Amino acid sequence: MQVGFSGCGCVRDVPDEFAKEHARFEFHATNGGAAGDYAGGLIAGTAWLFARDDTVERLDYLFIDEAGQVTLANVAAMSRSATNLVLLGDQMQLEQPIQGAHPGQSGSSALGYYLHGHAVIPDHLGIFLASTYRMHPLLCRFVSEMVYEGRLHPDEENERQSLHQPSGTRWLRKNAGIQFSPVEHEGNSQCSEEEVKRVVAIVKELLRCQLTEKKGKPRALQLNDILVVAPYNMQVRKLQEALPKAARVGSVDKFQGQQAAVVIVSMCSSFGEAGPRGLSFLLDKNRLNVALSRATTLAIVVGDPRIVNSPAGSIADVERINLYCRLVKERQS
Repeated sequence: MQVGFSGCGCVRDVPDEFAKEHARFEFHATNGGAAGDYAGGLIAGTAWLFARDDTVERLDYLFIDEAGQVTLANVAAMSRSATNLVLLGDQMQLEQPIQGAHPGQSGSSALGYYLHGHAVIPDHLGIFLASTYRMHPLLCRFVSEMVYEGRLHPDEENERQSLHQPSGTRWLRKNAGIQFSPVEHEGNSQCSEEEVKRVVAIVKELLRCQLTEKKGKPRALQLNDILVVAPYNMQVRKLQEALPKAARVGSVDKFQGQQAAVVIVSMCSSFGEAGPRGLSFLLDKNRLNVALSRATTLAIVVGDPRIVNSPAGSIADVERINLYCRLVKERQS
């Protein structure tokens, strides 16, 4: 008996296992081929497929994944293809990068526009998936309180995720959750040699640790179990030069959607030197949310603790600085 989806799609790099499981699903190399072949069932593709004139009013439902990264213009173009739209995603993560100025809220993501500033979707607008199967309870509690109105909760098995430190560690203070590692420095805006040295020292200590995951016995923590994140490309390059070639180093944008047992975030900027984009970028709640929530077990923030004394020019700046204050409080063991 055949199982799996029937239908077609414009899908490239199809895994052999998926193709075998869904033998009745036709894969096409072009949007025109997929649209022309579609005769019912499931159809899959990008915005370019569903914005075509030959897909208008052919679907009952269109599911838009990662709707927090899909622009209103793209949703408007795709909406002609279906009677009902279902938006899936998290507007408290990063939106799609856009260039140019857009009047009103036309530059917003579809999900951000629909939720009108709500961090958690109200019951009358949709469904909030309140469980995370990634983050340790201590890590989840911080992210939930600071970003999701305290409504995000960890799966029970997440508590098994933990580090086991050898004796003599200097920079590691916690086995799970969030740790702030303070490094005071002067005159840095987009990179900090002082923070690079601290990150290198932390990575060396981490590679002496044992890691327990949800399933299985403790094992040696590997370099691939660590993500190193920085807000500016200049710091990313310095970290890449200082760490082993196999290290996973990049910007927040690069790692959205990925995860690792440990995430190290280097803030780069000194007190009073918030970089060319100011506090609105450096302490952006969505960026910090994405960076911290990549971790399953431990997130370590390396930064100048004096940033908490930054002058606030708006209510939004007060909220950003308050979030950083909460991070700095996590320096205690």
